[in-house]
Amino acid sequence: MHIRFTEQELATLVEMLSLAANVASWNQKESADAKLSEYEAFESKMLEKAAHSGLSAMIEFEQETQRFRVKKTVEESLFYHECYEEFRNESFWDELTVRLADRDLAKSVGIKVWEAMSEEDRRAKTVSSEKRYWEEFSKNGIERVLVMTPPDEG
Repeated sequence: MHIRFTEQELATLVEMLSLAANVASWNQKESADAKLSEYEAFESKMLEKAAHSGLSAMIEFEQETQRFRVKKTVEESLFYHECYEEFRNESFWDELTVRLADRDLAKSVGIKVWEAMSEEDRRAKTVSSEKRYWEEFSKNGIERVLVMTPPDEG
């Protein structure tokens, strides 16, 4: 198969591949290793082709990993980097609010009742808590988060 890209389309493809590979790299399950290696190998192959097709100013070969990658000096100015950072940021806050609201629900109804609930029931019962946490974190970040160590742990 042969596909022709303009230089701009090729640059967009490079960004999309790099975004996908960066997101995939967060999968820490052992079962993901083979697929992650496949993503990285495909990304490297496409970046090598892109470098030979006019995008060498944005692509480098990294000796340590033996793969082609978007140059670190270029990466921070690209749209995919902004998307990736926004994804990480939003995922963090979303996951934190859900987990804290879930913890509060489990404390209030008891762990056995909580475990017996479906995910939909849990989410329905934690809407107000999630909203409260979201508002707190939107206003104060983690400034007012406190970790309390149980007395028997020091």
